[in-house]
Amino acid sequence: MASGDAGFPTAAKVGNKQLKLNQEQVVAGFNQLREQQRAVASKCSELEMELNEHRLVVETLKDVDGDRKCFRMVGGVLVERTVKEVLPALEHNMEQLSKLIESLNAQVVAKGEELTKYREKYNIKIKGEDDTKGTDSSGGGKEKPGTQGILVS
Repeated sequence: MASGDAGFPTAAKVGNKQLKLNQEQVVAGFNQLREQQRAVASKCSELEMELNEHRLVVETLKDVDGDRKCFRMVGGVLVERTVKEVLPALEHNMEQLSKLIESLNAQVVAKGEELTKYREKYNIKIKGEDDTKGTDSSGGGKEKPGTQGILVS
């Protein structure tokens, strides 16, 4: 019987290690989802900046004579073209960028929903979230009037 008792705590320890491993896997999975969401959001932001650049160029070229020469970077090579050749290509690129941005925004929303479901499923709580809510409701009202009207020069 003593050997059976000695085996039981070992089994419990193995069970705890397995439980910890599962918790670590859950956290790793959550972090992976967050990183994926951040990567998609980052790419979306990058493409929005590129779209704004395209808009500026298209707005500038619309007022220019179509036979005037302009330069365009194609695959790292600077190419000389006319405005009437470049403008339709830029407008087409803008349309494609807009569609891609919409698609990426939908992916960000979907990842957000997936993260929320994952958090609810595994009851994941982020450290800063609970502290911020507690501070705002209890001490936030008292701290704001005390900090107002202070000018440091």
